[in-house]
Amino acid sequence: MRSVSALLLAAGLAGCGAAPTTAPAATPAPASEFRATVANAGTPPASPPPGMVWIQGGEFSMGTTDPRFLPQGGHDPMEDGRPIHRVYVDGFWMDANEVTNDEFTRFVKATGYVTIAERAPTREEFPNAPPENLAAGSVVFAPPSSSVALDDHYQWWTYVRGASWKHPEGPGTSIAGRGSFPVVHVAYPDAEAYAAWARKRVPTEAEWEFAARGGLSGKPYAWGDELKPGGKWMANIYQGEFPVQGKDTAEDGFVGIAPVRQYPPNGYGLYDVAGNVWEWTSDWYRADAYAALGTAVARNPRGPASSLDPAEPAEPKRVHRGGSFLCTDQYCTRYMIGTRGKGEVNTGSNHLGFRCVKDPGP
Repeated sequence: MRSVSALLLAAGLAGCGAAPTTAPAATPAPASEFRATVANAGTPPASPPPGMVWIQGGEFSMGTTDPRFLPQGGHDPMEDGRPIHRVYVDGFWMDANEVTNDEFTRFVKATGYVTIAERAPTREEFPNAPPENLAAGSVVFAPPSSSVALDDHYQWWTYVRGASWKHPEGPGTSIAGRGSFPVVHVAYPDAEAYAAWARKRVPTEAEWEFAARGGLSGKPYAWGDELKPGGKWMANIYQGEFPVQGKDTAEDGFVGIAPVRQYPPNGYGLYDVAGNVWEWTSDWYRADAYAALGTAVARNPRGPASSLDPAEPAEPKRVHRGGSFLCTDQYCTRYMIGTRGKGEVNTGSNHLGFRCVKDPGP
C-alpha cells in the first residue's frame, strides 16, 4: 500500500523534503566532536560473496556537523544528524554497488515477485484519492519548464500511472540497455523481499554510514574534504539550475541516473555511496533518534522502535542515505556523509534504490 500523500499528490518522496524557510546561523562544530575511526583487526572471514566487499566494522563517530559553513554546503542545517555520537558495528559483507536492473530482473524471474508500484491501490484503501491515481504507478521527477521557488517539491514530482522498475519514467520507457543502472521505484518491502531471496538483508543506518565513510572520520564527503578534488567530479549529482527542464548541465558526465561504478570507490571499495540514487536502510526515521541514544557507545544500533517525522507524523518512514542525481547545493546536499534522508515505506521513486549486506557465516 502506497503513502496516502503519494496517491493524493506526490509526497512520501525519497530523501529531501521542502526547503526550510528559516534556520539558525551556521556555526562550525568543534573538531573534537569527531574522533578517529577504530576499525576491527583481522582479515575477512571467508572468500567474498559475488559482488560484495568485507566491511570490518569497528567504532566510529556518526552524524554530521552543520554543513552550511562549508563551501557548497547548502542551506539545510541537517539538525537530525546530531548530536555526533560514537557507534560500534560488527563486521559484515556489503554490496559494492546498488542492486542493478539486471540483478532485480533475475530475482523477479525466479520468484514472480510484483513490486508495490506494479499493484493497483483500491478505493477501500484510499477513499479520498482522485480516480486517476487509483492505478498502479509511482512517483517520477517531472522538471518544470521554467524557474520555480524551491519551497514546494510538488512542483517537480508527480504520480505517474504505469511507472515502475520496468518503466522508470512511465509508460513508453524501459530498462532495455540499462541493465547496469540501479533499480529504482523500489519500496522498502520490495527491497526486503529481494534481500531475503538473495540471503542478505537491508543495512542498518549505522552499518551504512560506517561503510560509506570508508575509514575516514569527520569528512563531509566519502572521498574527503572537497566536493571536487582537483576539479574532478566524484559523484553523480545535479549541476545547473534546479529543477528546471533541460538545465542539468551534466558536468559530472550524466543527465539523470547513471550506471553503477562510474566514479572511484571509497576507501572500503564501495561505489556510489554519494549521489546517483538514494538507498534504503532498515532504521525507522525519527528526527530525534540520535538525541535519544545517550552518551555511551551505541553497539550495533537498529534504530528507534517506531517512526516519527514531525512534518508528516502519520506516515511510517525509514531512513534513506546517500542522496541522488537530483541533489544540489541549491536545495539538498544529502550526498554529504552523515546526513540523513527519509521516505514512506511503501513509496518508491525514480531516484530511490538500495544495496544489501550479509552477515558473516554460512
